[in-house]
Amino acid sequence: MPLTVVIAPDSFKGSLSAREAADAIADGWRTVRPDDELVLLPQADGGEGTLDAIESAVPGAHRRSAGMVTGPDGRPTPGAWLQLPDGTAVTELAQCSGLPLMRELDALGATTRGLGEVIRAALEGGATSLVVGLGGSASTDGGAGALAALGLRLTDEQNEPVRDGGGFLHDIVRVDRTDLVSPPPGGVTLLTDVTAPLLGPSGAAAVFGPQKGATPGDVAMLDAGLGHLSRLLGGDPEAAGSGAAGGAGYGFAAAWGAHIEPGADYLATLSGLTGVVARADWLVTGEGRFDDQSLGGKVVGQLIALAGRDRTAVIAGQVTSTADVWTASLTDLAGSAQAAMASPAAWLREAGRRAATELP
Repeated sequence: MPLTVVIAPDSFKGSLSAREAADAIADGWRTVRPDDELVLLPQADGGEGTLDAIESAVPGAHRRSAGMVTGPDGRPTPGAWLQLPDGTAVTELAQCSGLPLMRELDALGATTRGLGEVIRAALEGGATSLVVGLGGSASTDGGAGALAALGLRLTDEQNEPVRDGGGFLHDIVRVDRTDLVSPPPGGVTLLTDVTAPLLGPSGAAAVFGPQKGATPGDVAMLDAGLGHLSRLLGGDPEAAGSGAAGGAGYGFAAAWGAHIEPGADYLATLSGLTGVVARADWLVTGEGRFDDQSLGGKVVGQLIALAGRDRTAVIAGQVTSTADVWTASLTDLAGSAQAAMASPAAWLREAGRRAATELP
């Protein structure tokens, strides 16, 4: 009997977009079961690939250039945003302030300023509401760089603007909102891929700082700086997702009243995935690395919860999670991580073929 199979991966960071991954998995599946109905719905959770996934899901979406903006290490980088037919603008932090854009890791000096510059371009382009994908950040600055680009004045004891980067948040003495651009009338939605609070052992600096190059001493400095910022800005540093993207979730919520919600759930609803999964026999999802963090608000974890472990399959570049679902590791199939990265589409096709062979 033909099956209905939903193929809904996240992007495989640094190698394939979610659409490319879905196409490759589907190609492999069809070599075994050509009569099955395959529904391809590329996903994202607010991190890398969010613009691509929303562009794919919304008819009439139009990619717009923001010109050259400030990259996370200060070097210029192209900025882009997505204009939706209803007047919503979608921006993605990873696109202009993401970790892969760094020439060298700089845990204390990396900035989100470019994100603010892209948002400003979208607002000047007539956006009536705003969706901001938060994930994949190179910085731990609490969104201070982005907010500064939007007119928030953060000054030191000499009344001079403080330097960009989480390592300089402790220098802030005054916060002046006079020239802060107003949020669009339709409001601001922040799409997060984690549920972490801003501060403490589960917060932005402690959990995600090390992957951005932070030493234990840097983590302590960054956490203290974020705490200092929160005392000046107000808001709720304990809110779920406030620690997303180096605390940018907190910054936009505190300064702009932005609403935080899980990015994976937002994309699942927007793309129609929720309804399609209800009638599907199998859901095949995937990402670059399936580990225990995947179950904390990221695409794969959210989709496992949506479809149930007994009809979900996960294909990933590497698999270290102990979640009780069918999995395929491209590293294992290829024999090494290097071989898998060299030909990711080919190994995704092989994983799709194996899924079609073993699952039904």
